[in-house]
Amino acid sequence: MKQIVENLKSGEIQLVDVPAPIVRTGHVLIRTESSVVSSGTERMLLEFGKAGLVKKARQQPDKVRQVLDKIKTDGLSPTIRAIRTKLDQPLPLGYSQAGKVIAVGDGVEEFDVGDKVASNGYHAEVISVPQNLCARIPEGVSAEEAAFTVLGSIALQGVRLAQPTLGETFAVVGVGLIGLLTVQLLQANGCQVIGIDVNPERLKIAAGFGADIVDLSGGENPVEVVTDITGGRGADGVIIAASTASNEPVQQAANMCRKKGRIVLVGVTGLELSRSDFYEKELQFHVSCSYGPGRYDDNYELKGHDYPIGYVRWTEKRNFEAVLDLMCQGKLKLTDLISHRFIINEAPAAYERLFEDKTSLGVILTYSPTKADKDQLERVVPLRSWPTVSGLEEEVIVGVIGAGNYAGSVLLPNLARTSVCLKTIVSAGGTNSTYLGRKFRFEQAASDSTEVMNDREVNT
Repeated sequence: MKQIVENLKSGEIQLVDVPAPIVRTGHVLIRTESSVVSSGTERMLLEFGKAGLVKKARQQPDKVRQVLDKIKTDGLSPTIRAIRTKLDQPLPLGYSQAGKVIAVGDGVEEFDVGDKVASNGYHAEVISVPQNLCARIPEGVSAEEAAFTVLGSIALQGVRLAQPTLGETFAVVGVGLIGLLTVQLLQANGCQVIGIDVNPERLKIAAGFGADIVDLSGGENPVEVVTDITGGRGADGVIIAASTASNEPVQQAANMCRKKGRIVLVGVTGLELSRSDFYEKELQFHVSCSYGPGRYDDNYELKGHDYPIGYVRWTEKRNFEAVLDLMCQGKLKLTDLISHRFIINEAPAAYERLFEDKTSLGVILTYSPTKADKDQLERVVPLRSWPTVSGLEEEVIVGVIGAGNYAGSVLLPNLARTSVCLKTIVSAGGTNSTYLGRKFRFEQAASDSTEVMNDREVNT
């Protein structure tokens, strides 16, 4: 199957053939119909990949501290090898898709084969996703619309933290993809919305949704405009959906808020705050965590342990469902958010357009319908067309199950220096086995360990 990955060392986008993943306990296997390339997050990854090592280090000072600690404990050479290995690994891209369930793992009760679902899966023809990161698509919502579910949930979580009430005025700083979804969600809560951005085209879309706008490219002062619109009171709240290293969005948000106003950071900005700005007005400040409660909790996401609804009303999965319901009711308009459409085979061109065209918003990837049965999926990908002879009297033919960091940095480099025949390498997702398989010249990559265990040629 085809999957989109990025080489973080060079920033190159690749469409690679990898083995289809297996369906694991608590997971569903989904054949993708549509996915959305995020104009914010994924452009940021592109820019990071294309940057040099020094610029990469400046963008991630916390990682630099980890590197320095590793040098102290492991030494310089092992640290350099570890960095090179990490940057060379392919990064699967994408986190907002929709498709059809083709298999369900043990322990999954709420989904059946044939269900249409939205999830946070990668840009790939087939994905395996935990059940708590999927939501059923209602009748009347297309796969293209449903592909925006996770992006909508990021916006929704920011809105929930802001706690808007009917009649309040909110400013949205940055009206990119997440910002424009935020504008609509605030309006659905009965709020007056002011959109702030440097991009006139995106501001036109926000105005089309009914928002007042502040065009920073024309020299407008957002604090003055917000103060004027609110009759001198200031905004009840500000949601920042911008991506910048500058501290200015947070400083301006504090200045345009009323006393006891709320500020929620959904995007990425500098965070050198002025205490007096927040102290004098007793402002509330939140940093929103992705799709909502449950994010980065393995017990919730991977093991399927839900939070009781009486204590956590809106988990990330329930946010998915709420966004899909709003789509079904026509309260989220998504057509205006789509700037480009590409088929999966054109993925490198899609990312090149995203990188070069700063006006891009939602880039839709579509997938051709192929084999629908999970048993027809290709779980083995050939990497070489000729067998390797070990040269030993008794040929040693190796199968490797597991393609993680230790295998890639320690075990496989040492195996590759011997005269053994490296035949099959396996990883459950298929991406790592394909990458390491090519790097260390295995004959094939697989996603199912039975390919090794049942292979009579493999003797080690």
